[in-house]
Amino acid sequence: MIRAPRHIGRCAQRGSVLLEAFIAIVLFSIGILALVGAQAAALKHTAASKHRVEAAYLANQIIAQMWADNPANLASYAHNTTTAGVCNFGGGASANANVSAWIGSTSTYGTVAGNLPGATGARQQITVGANNVVTVTLCWQTPSDPAPHSYVGMAQING
Repeated sequence: MIRAPRHIGRCAQRGSVLLEAFIAIVLFSIGILALVGAQAAALKHTAASKHRVEAAYLANQIIAQMWADNPANLASYAHNTTTAGVCNFGGGASANANVSAWIGSTSTYGTVAGNLPGATGARQQITVGANNVVTVTLCWQTPSDPAPHSYVGMAQING
């Protein structure tokens, strides 16, 4: 009868601690990558909500200026009154100084072009309809967005 050496059991388990440590590191790394991805998505959504809030503020800002101005000047606020598609407007820019200042430039903070990425005067629309119903449409697009975002604000201005 031949007896097997007793140290064979220990040899069979050799490296199992290393394998367990490797599996633990892999699982930990996957968890960290998931947290980084969730953080990146949260930052993207925070930036998008910031732009929506700024668009709402800017739309209300021009509506407030129209409300405070002489009702006879209301028609002069009309800007790019024809629509050729989503955020694709035409019909001519407004000659009103308040609209020009409101649109501003990319270097002027507090204006449409200064606060919203990719927002130019051609991508904004102000229409004055029947019964002085004003519709303000703001469009912007970040470089990573496949399609433009828009915000529409409406008010009836009584004169």
